[in-house]
Amino acid sequence: MKVKHAPNLDPALTKIIEARHHDPFEVLGRHEKGKEAHVRVFLPHAERVTIAEGEIPMQRIEGTDFFEWRGAKNDLPVRYRLIWHDDLNHEHVYYDPYCFPPQLGDLDLHLFGEGKHWHAYRFLGAHLHEVDDIAGVLFAVWAPNASRVSVVGDFNRWDGRTHPMRMRTGGVWELFIPNLGAGNLYKYEIRNDRWDAIFQKSDPYGRLFELRPQTSSIIEPPSSYPWDDSQWLKDRAAYDWQHEAMSIYEVHLGSWQRGPEGELLNYKELAHRLVDYVQDLGFSHIELLPVTEHPYDLSWGYQATGYYAPTSRFGTPDEFRYFVDYCHQHGIGVIIDWVPAHFPKDAHGLARFDGTPLYEHEDPRLGEHRDWSTLIYNFGRYEVKNFLLSSALFWLEEMHIDGLRVDAVASMLYLDYSREEGEWIPNKYGGNENLEAIDFLRVMNEVVHDQVPGALTMAEESTSWPQVTKPTYLGGLGFDLKWNMGWMNDTLAYIENEPVHRQYHHGELTFSMLYAFSENFLLPFSHDEVVHGKQSMLHKMPGDEWQRFANLRLIYTYMFTHPGKKLLFMGTEFGQGNEWNSAQPLDWWVLDYPNHQGIQHLIRDLNRLYHDTSALYAHDFEWNGFEWIDCNDAQQSILSYLRKDDKGDLAITLLNLTPVPREHYRIGVPQDGIWHEVLNSDSSHYGGSNMGNGPIELIAEQHEWMGRPWSLELTLPPLAGIVIKPKPENANADLDEVLEGDEQTH
Repeated sequence: MKVKHAPNLDPALTKIIEARHHDPFEVLGRHEKGKEAHVRVFLPHAERVTIAEGEIPMQRIEGTDFFEWRGAKNDLPVRYRLIWHDDLNHEHVYYDPYCFPPQLGDLDLHLFGEGKHWHAYRFLGAHLHEVDDIAGVLFAVWAPNASRVSVVGDFNRWDGRTHPMRMRTGGVWELFIPNLGAGNLYKYEIRNDRWDAIFQKSDPYGRLFELRPQTSSIIEPPSSYPWDDSQWLKDRAAYDWQHEAMSIYEVHLGSWQRGPEGELLNYKELAHRLVDYVQDLGFSHIELLPVTEHPYDLSWGYQATGYYAPTSRFGTPDEFRYFVDYCHQHGIGVIIDWVPAHFPKDAHGLARFDGTPLYEHEDPRLGEHRDWSTLIYNFGRYEVKNFLLSSALFWLEEMHIDGLRVDAVASMLYLDYSREEGEWIPNKYGGNENLEAIDFLRVMNEVVHDQVPGALTMAEESTSWPQVTKPTYLGGLGFDLKWNMGWMNDTLAYIENEPVHRQYHHGELTFSMLYAFSENFLLPFSHDEVVHGKQSMLHKMPGDEWQRFANLRLIYTYMFTHPGKKLLFMGTEFGQGNEWNSAQPLDWWVLDYPNHQGIQHLIRDLNRLYHDTSALYAHDFEWNGFEWIDCNDAQQSILSYLRKDDKGDLAITLLNLTPVPREHYRIGVPQDGIWHEVLNSDSSHYGGSNMGNGPIELIAEQHEWMGRPWSLELTLPPLAGIVIKPKPENANADLDEVLEGDEQTH
């Protein structure tokens, strides 16, 4: 690439030639003095240049790639076009970018610098823009420690000398490039003279990216998507989610299903298939593993490089909008995993963005997760907080997402997370709390709930950090829900024991009720439990094949009747035998076999029972919705408990956690009358032995038992859970017919 220098050249021009100037508008473009005008352009690939208005030829400054014109200012309009021919004799005609004034507003820059611009994505990044009816693209990027930033792309041979940007307040650089439109590839070329480094970065605020492994940002066309979910959004804002049923189907889009040749499905195809499937099984929400753009498939999206872009693996941003809208139109909410805890070190991403640790801390004791080989955001920096806060609102407002599940919150809260002594730096009070991250999470939750009524935030927080779901004004973090990792770990640890030993581990199941209402908990059996050698849910279960399936049906019954909202990862709903592999679709073929069909039938019926039974969801977060009937029968490994609401709806669950049938098992009940079995996980419809209480009317006796005036004598099938309810007065009531499996037991 030629670099021409003329002797005794003005130092400012030399800086342009060497691509070092922080404000190219001082040198380039139109400048007036009195009645005269002076135009200067720098075009490294030009052979000759003409000003189109008046066909005025420009003169090359000898020995350089500068072209100049001087004349009366009235001879030239304020906005003028250049006609130039390059070294391949191609003609180019466009307005001179350097004859336009600054475009970014001072208020935007001020709020961004204070970390209080909730919609920074609306002015940072690349946006189609018009100035004086001249169309083009306005680029803006934050890089305060750069000595020069240029826009490079397929429109300028990726040459950083061609479109250098102007620095504005607070280290934001901007440039309006006229005659540029949607679809062009671009990056930012950044120069840091301190390190004598020049490198190219993707746009942190980019809305569209090339398909991996390519990494360029793409100028996004204006969205033309006609949303049709206004009623859903209106209803969502007034929705009393705490006292309604919520069951979530967690999905990795790349491996849920694929096309006939193993190809990825697009967002539209996935929308239709997923909605049909999720509706049939009765889930209320879909949760997507991260769909933010990411370079590496095997990261599952958790190492994001595009915080404002749905991944191009499955289509365009408007096709993603279609996915969300289609879900809403069919009564399904959409939650996404969102990852502010860390980011990857990829050269084109945020790492050392302007040549310095800009988004991350410089000291690796604060700025790096060595377990994941990722970097930690500097939450104390206003512009970094603004980047993340704006991203959260982008997904909720622009993409109509219903909730954000915030990944790895524990790693944000603790300075010593997964670190040995000497590998972390205490806070200013000497503690291990990350005060800046705590402040960020509180502000994030406050802003989300203020700006997007009805949107939910969920914390994957794996420790006993207090008040995760309490309001910030009470000292909490302000999340709506917290994943109950303690319940999940205790449940799996218990169920993996051989039944003969379970009597010694009874407390692992009852312990959850000591803290069940300290937070708004969601019960997860997530993707993390079926990877990295942990085995599938099915193969965590002990015993022979029959016992494995029975145990799985048993803990799903426990999950759907335990206080808390529900989440199941894809494949676990039909008992996939293999661990989840993100590189291939689920083993749908196993549904040719009755045992796997039985698990799927059970999940369908559990969802129906859960959503149709107010007692099972109305008080998920309050003590007045739960009572133990008997939590002390460790010797027989039996649990029994009551769920209830304020209107008299009741449901009793009994779990027999051994393969020994228990006949004539008596429990105390809160009222007399006729009861009936509405679900039995041992039904033959689910692949069980078909032992239970079936359609038999269970008449409560006035026989005091377990501290209650009435009692029932029941049959408890082996390794199974049953749910019983008072018989409705109308024998044909919906609850009497709610389950397919109920008709199968006898």
